[in-house]
Amino acid sequence: MKENIFGKDINECEELMTGLGEARYRGKQLYQWLYEKKSEKFSEMTNFSSGLREKLSDKYELFHGRIETKQEDHHDGTKKYLIEQKDGQYIEAVLMHYEHGASLCVSTQVGCNMGCKFCASTRGGKIRDLSAGEILDQIYLAEKEEKLRISNIVIMGIGEPLENYDEVIKFIRIANTGFGIGQRKISLSTCGIIPGIEALAEENLQINLAISLHSVFSEQRKLLMPIAKKYDFESLMDACKAYFKKTGRRITYEYALIDGYNDRDEDIAGLIKLLKGSQNHLNLIGLNEIQETAYRESPRLNYFLGELEKNGINVTLRRKMGREIDAACGQLRKKRYEDKVSV
Repeated sequence: MKENIFGKDINECEELMTGLGEARYRGKQLYQWLYEKKSEKFSEMTNFSSGLREKLSDKYELFHGRIETKQEDHHDGTKKYLIEQKDGQYIEAVLMHYEHGASLCVSTQVGCNMGCKFCASTRGGKIRDLSAGEILDQIYLAEKEEKLRISNIVIMGIGEPLENYDEVIKFIRIANTGFGIGQRKISLSTCGIIPGIEALAEENLQINLAISLHSVFSEQRKLLMPIAKKYDFESLMDACKAYFKKTGRRITYEYALIDGYNDRDEDIAGLIKLLKGSQNHLNLIGLNEIQETAYRESPRLNYFLGELEKNGINVTLRRKMGREIDAACGQLRKKRYEDKVSV
């Protein structure tokens, strides 16, 4: 089986070319063909000799996944793609339109092992990690489908990015240098994998780090997010403080309001205690409800927002996108597998 050349970084492209007996600078040209020019075939790489193109095609393939299903919310233009991988597995990517441009939410794993109680992505667990090329491919396919340029990347789709650390870091660097997406326009969301946060602090990246918080009370958070049993709340906060001290990059805490669970007055007080006087940011989220749980969106979103603002907390309410479609991570993929089984 031929190796997919899409997903190789600049160093790998250069080593690939020298391995074929070519000059090292050919690697940079290959890198440009793959990402800047988004070539679909080796035959399109016109500054390579026919002999070199033949050598490349003999040893490698240039493969992209396939958008099997696309859903569109006609209210806000959000689009969700179900993408089939070469091995028949499925992932999701979501395109959202903002004033600052087109933002794509990408997946990093097929399935997820985090077990968060309110999330559809984790149903059935993780099947495998995605390669850097498979994560990049989500950008490639969305841009090709919509004939637009993605300006912002949100690594918040299916999977825990810091559990697929090496491939995600490789993806970020190629998205930046290959696709030309600024690091400050890339956001990575984690459930709180402390070793990954510590490693990320040493990468010298300018990306935005987001932490799925959802409760400031340790025992409550453990019930909602099983990973909190391994990486407890206090240790996570220590890791976040160390990250900010090392990088100077503020952290966004994500907080999905769940009716009767984490939307109480004591939750407001806990958030004020945590964030008062800090440069970090709180992103309140209206819960995307899924059929498998009894968790429902809180009716106190605006009250919660107002109380935090009155206390000087840097907080925003995330605009809820994709209300007309299977917007929550994992819903479309889950439906596709159910359809397969019922056939």
